Formats: sequence, structure tokens, C-alpha cells
Amino acid sequence: MKDLVRNEKLRNIAIIAHVDHGKTTLVDALFRQSGIFRSDQQVDDRVMDSMDLERERGITISAKNCAVSWNGVKINIIDTPGHADFGGEVERALSMADGAILLVDAAEGPLPQTRFVLRKALERGLKIIVVINKIDRKDARAQEVLNEVYDLFIDLDATEEQLEFPVLYAIGRDAVAMRELDAPRVDLSPLFETILEVVPGPSYDPEEPFQMLVSDLDYSEYLGRLAVGRSLHGTVRSNEALVC
Repeated sequence: MKDLVRNEKLRNIAIIAHVDHGKTTLVDALFRQSGIFRSDQQVDDRVMDSMDLERERGITISAKNCAVSWNGVKINIIDTPGHADFGGEVERALSMADGAILLVDAAEGPLPQTRFVLRKALERGLKIIVVINKIDRKDARAQEVLNEVYDLFIDLDATEEQLEFPVLYAIGRDAVAMRELDAPRVDLSPLFETILEVVPGPSYDPEEPFQMLVSDLDYSEYLGRLAVGRSLHGTVRSNEALVC
């Protein structure tokens, strides 16, 4: 078997959680701190929730992907639905990722959909980063919740390697993440750094013809039909014709 090349300039990561634990808010904060917007640009909250129904109901329905850059590395972020009705979207999103940020509310702890999305991520062998979010809540119990997360990993038959996940504490609304609960609340750089440290770059064979696993089809008024997915091997260039 030929040795695969690893692309260290790229990371593919999904954000998974129970509904309303703060995924989309955290993604908005990652966008702002990575410099994706101009300093004077007016930006709506819930940037990734582009469907009218998503904005109306305040939940993510379909998986979305967007990219940010940090220290010269492109990070593809896939925001997944947290609602149990959209489990298929979660599975499609995880097929494009090499790692996952598991977001858990510091007061509510792991809930049924947390179990579902984590099981899917563990089955795929993804590198997991646990983020205990909303630690500023009056009823936050971050240490207890972390113990509950460990119990959930064990209950889902996680391997010893999978149990050695990094933990960060965050307030998504304030755009801060810390490696320790009592550390200074500055920005999200600890989360960016952990992504680069823990999640491996995708591996591929550059000599193979271009191969892509399409996970979703979409339509853009500017570009026309879109195929969203993961490049597995080879190289593709703008305006090349591909066979489906």
C-alpha cells in the first residue's frame, strides 16, 4: 500500500451538540476572531443559519460548512443540527470531518442528542475536543458536567485513546475559551490552537485521479448547482470537467 500524504495546511472539523447548547453562536465567534469579517462590517448573528426556517425557529436544520484561517492553516468548520429530527444531516457532516468539537452546556450536561452525535463521531474514529460551554450561567456546574461527559464516553465503549480528549471551557456568547476553568477569559485562541494540535490534517494520494465523496447537493443563485463533500484523492482545478 502506498504511503498517503497528509495535508498539514488543512483541518476538517465538525461541531456537534444537543440542540441549543450554543454551536451556532460559537461558530459566529470563531468567524469574527479569525478575521473573516472586516472590523467595521455589520454581521447578523447565526451567520451559518441561512435558511428562513432556521432563523425563524432559532435552530440549525441542515449541516453547513465554512472555512476560517488560523496561523496559516485553513480550518473547515461544519456546523451540524443539534435536533434529533435531523440525524441524517449529522451523519453526512461527520463523513467530511477528521475531528469534532463536542459542545456541552455547563448547566444541562449531556442530553439525549449529545449521546447520539457522540456515538456517531466515536464510530467514525474522529478526534474529539470537549468544550464545556456557558460556564457563566448561575447554575453552571462545569466539573460535574465534565464527569458526566467521561461517563458518557465510557458508556459508549470509547477506547482508552478516545478517553484522553482535551477539555476546554467556554462562553460562546463572549467569544472566550480557556484550558482551565479559572484561567483568564481572553479570546478563542486556545480553541484554535487545540484544533491544530489534536485534529490531524486529511491524508490523500496525490497520484490517484481526483476522487470526491459528495455528501450534499445545494443550489446557489451565483454559482448554480453545488456538490458539497470531501476530496479523498488527487487534485482538481477550477473549471475542470468531472465525471459523476
